[in-house]
Amino acid sequence: MSITRRKFIQMLSLAAGGAAFASFTPAALAKALRSGGKNLTSFSGLGNLTLVHTTDTHAQLVPIYYREPDTNTGVGKDKLRPPHLTGKAFLQYYGYSPDTREAYAYTCDDYAKLAREYGKMGGFAYLATLIKGIREERPGKVLHIDGGDTVQGSATSLWTKGEDMITAMNKLGCEVMTGHWEFTYGQDRLNELIKKMDFPFVAQNVNDATWGDPVFKPYVIKQVNGLAVAVIGQAFPYTPIANPGRFIPDWSFGIKDGHMQNVVDEIRAKKADLIVVLSHNGMDVDKKMAARVKGIDVIMGGHTHDGVPRPVKVGDTLVINSGCYGKFVSRLDLQVKNRKIENYSYRLIPVICNLIEPDHEMEKLVSDLRAPYKDKLGEVLGHTETLLYRRGNVDGTFDNLICDALRDHYDVEFALSPGFRWGRTVPAGPITAEDVYSQTAITYPDTYKASMKGSMIKSVLEDIADNLFNPDPYMQQGGDMVRSKGLEFTLYAEKPTGQRIQDLLVRGKPVEPGKEYTMAGWASMTDQPGPPVYDIVIDYIKRKKTINIRNKKPLLVD
Repeated sequence: MSITRRKFIQMLSLAAGGAAFASFTPAALAKALRSGGKNLTSFSGLGNLTLVHTTDTHAQLVPIYYREPDTNTGVGKDKLRPPHLTGKAFLQYYGYSPDTREAYAYTCDDYAKLAREYGKMGGFAYLATLIKGIREERPGKVLHIDGGDTVQGSATSLWTKGEDMITAMNKLGCEVMTGHWEFTYGQDRLNELIKKMDFPFVAQNVNDATWGDPVFKPYVIKQVNGLAVAVIGQAFPYTPIANPGRFIPDWSFGIKDGHMQNVVDEIRAKKADLIVVLSHNGMDVDKKMAARVKGIDVIMGGHTHDGVPRPVKVGDTLVINSGCYGKFVSRLDLQVKNRKIENYSYRLIPVICNLIEPDHEMEKLVSDLRAPYKDKLGEVLGHTETLLYRRGNVDGTFDNLICDALRDHYDVEFALSPGFRWGRTVPAGPITAEDVYSQTAITYPDTYKASMKGSMIKSVLEDIADNLFNPDPYMQQGGDMVRSKGLEFTLYAEKPTGQRIQDLLVRGKPVEPGKEYTMAGWASMTDQPGPPVYDIVIDYIKRKKTINIRNKKPLLVD
């Protein structure tokens, strides 16, 4: 799309704004125009099929800021290999220059500066423009699939129990979906939402816990441009461990790659032209599955929120991860002949709102969905003097804020906050209620106060570290390291289990194994009696008025 300067300025006013990053200097505007506009989506179309992939939007209907991690540590054979590259190492590996739109989209380097220049990313009105544009360019050749973590992560999705997002996904034209956080609405509500979908929900690895029968269709075969394209669903395999099992008591999960092989073989016998796994495994697990299950042509994955600009080829399988929060749309053009991929072309398109005109039908739908909650979402609670963000292997300033609020409310020695990857970035300036909900909007938000022996603290941290840094991807259960305030430690990522957590301190003093310590937390696997975390954080910000948090990053040794 060619853009004049006047048109560009008009488009700026359409982006959901008001934050400190929204203003463009003349130099920044000129730079954005030079690196944006038409070449944002330019792509040499190829072949007879296009797969469009979105994932992990976490219910963010409007554009946001989302800072990529400063640390994404891989262990074993995955060390310093995609997706475990950040900052300058990422840019060098993929051949991108610093201080560019790619640096802004893919890394946290110079984030505040580049965010001022490029503005917010994502939002369904902008996703709709891109996906419609691809469909218009490739009539009859496009299949849009979504990897889940779609109906959770915002206040409006929490309050509507996911219905706002299903309405938006229907409008977007999604054609197949799998899931993860969708399951946290519970079995009954998820089944209600699936009935409202204009597209199938697939998962080959979810079974009845008693009888073993499949709960969902394991796959669908879509006819696209004369090709039979099979899409197999792979829901997040550790849902009952990473999230409360009480929401899905009758269903069992797992990687189940043996069953995946059987499904692939079944589809091959039906003479499908292409087999695509729509995965919520996480990229390291996808790579291992691609090496173990034969006959998969493409894995389009999510869960770990990794924006990877080029497919990783494992044997004959293309493994793709498409980032999160609506920041990217994956486009994979394929030449498929004789049930094989003869050629392909790929682009992970950054959804930079200031360089894309929004789709007005979707824009109106989003506005209508949010209208009943507009005042509550926009309430200004206080102001932050520092950048608030979550994403990183070991720490994030917004989680530090949550822990401060918990310690203040419960008067405890330390507080813990889960290592969730979702949660929008808030620049220096106002903090709204919507910002808080974007970090806390879950169906099990209740808080608690407890006491814990020093030996138990060490044991718990070791277990969490093993979930993240086990060298076998099939033993990694997702998420980042638990965040803490008042509790400090050194984490050795590549040491064996039981030796990763060292130099453990509570309030600056060495932890004594037999001593009891008071702590607070939220998002427990079991029901808790305390108020929801978002109420505590909102009250804390209102009372403090001004927030100034510097990261107190635990030492990570990799």
